Amino acid sequence: MQRHVFPALGTTVDCLVAADGAEAARALLDVEAELARLEALLSRFRPGSQLSELNRAGQLDGAAPELVELVEAALVAREETGGRFDPTVHDALVAAGYDRTFDEVAPDGASGPAGAPCGGPVEVDRAAGRIALAPGSRLDLGGIAKGWAADRACAHLARVGPSLVNAGGDLAARGRPPEGTWPVGVDTPGGELVLGLDGGGLATSGRDRRRWRRDGAERHHLIDPATGRPGEGDLERVTVVAESAARAEVWAKALFLAGERDAAAEADRRGLACVLVTRDGRTVLTGGLA
Repeated sequence: MQRHVFPALGTTVDCLVAADGAEAARALLDVEAELARLEALLSRFRPGSQLSELNRAGQLDGAAPELVELVEAALVAREETGGRFDPTVHDALVAAGYDRTFDEVAPDGASGPAGAPCGGPVEVDRAAGRIALAPGSRLDLGGIAKGWAADRACAHLARVGPSLVNAGGDLAARGRPPEGTWPVGVDTPGGELVLGLDGGGLATSGRDRRRWRRDGAERHHLIDPATGRPGEGDLERVTVVAESAARAEVWAKALFLAGERDAAAEADRRGLACVLVTRDGRTVLTGGLA
């Protein structure tokens, strides 16, 4: 088993591959270089990224295939989740105080704007590499980009052996390690719950992960597109297992915003293995875990 840990995508990335030798070592270094390239392309915090260029101009011609693919995936997720996942939350995040990398966000301060509208149309022409935003709309791809990048990295490592990539809590797994499954710990009020992954992905969304205060009131990064403000509900944290890390990321946020009762019903209906932690300290297992 070889391991490589490095900073990327605004977090720490931890890669494991169940293989020895120079080929596996090279694959791990390749992954680090590829994630650095993707961050330079997709980060809303880097003025020179294509995403920042798109947000400034409202339109981008000749967009990189990776940006086009990711925007298309985000728009599909918006449709599937009834708008609970929405890439047009950029201005709402800024209004909430998340206007720079999280390490630089002030832990407390004065309130900014009350919120920002979400849900504007986005046009994508894959053949032309063209993306166009509605006037006043800007995109944030942070969450889905982490899961999507973890999936890509894991697929690359899987060429040399069973692999696991953890990008700040967004996990992608390919193949079974010698132990049989990849053990993943999920924090709950009653202690750590260990899930075994042998493929697909896992992601967690919660109000306790990236939060700060403005005028003494707590804010967090999970924007409800219906209000343009941080979501207010009865869930503290949601962990989802899905066919990929990107899909798990989408549904972790969508179920968090749905609230306990609707989230449990939807996870069961869709067959999503899911751990719900409520704000009053209960743990609810749904989907394939119930």
